Amino acid sequence: MTAPWTTDRMPDLASTTVIVKSDTIISRINLTRIVRGPFQSVNVGYWVDKEHVGQGLASVALENVINHCIKDLGLHRLQAGTLLHNLGSQKVLRKAGFEPIGIAKKYLKIAGTWQDHLLFQRILSE
Repeated sequence: MTAPWTTDRMPDLASTTVIVKSDTIISRINLTRIVRGPFQSVNVGYWVDKEHVGQGLASVALENVINHCIKDLGLHRLQAGTLLHNLGSQKVLRKAGFEPIGIAKKYLKIAGTWQDHLLFQRILSE
């Protein structure tokens, strides 16, 4: 069962988009921590239900978010991170023009353990 997604579960959420099938959220992409001023950057994260992986949901959602960040938000940079072993997400990011920028040790606590992540960025103004 999927828990309802609300902004109070993630107070710094800038925006989120979900794909729903038969009253169940099967994919989500969100923008968090928009930084204005000289940085003009945002973090992007996404998730696809394991039964729907490989159907292009993340790629389409990411492309839409990139266009939104350029046209509507006027941002300069997007950042994303993946677990080191998550080759599928890394492929989605590379396909969307993101490039790896380094490994962040113990970046996020997932399933009770601090996990290393490979960080990516895409510069939007090029």
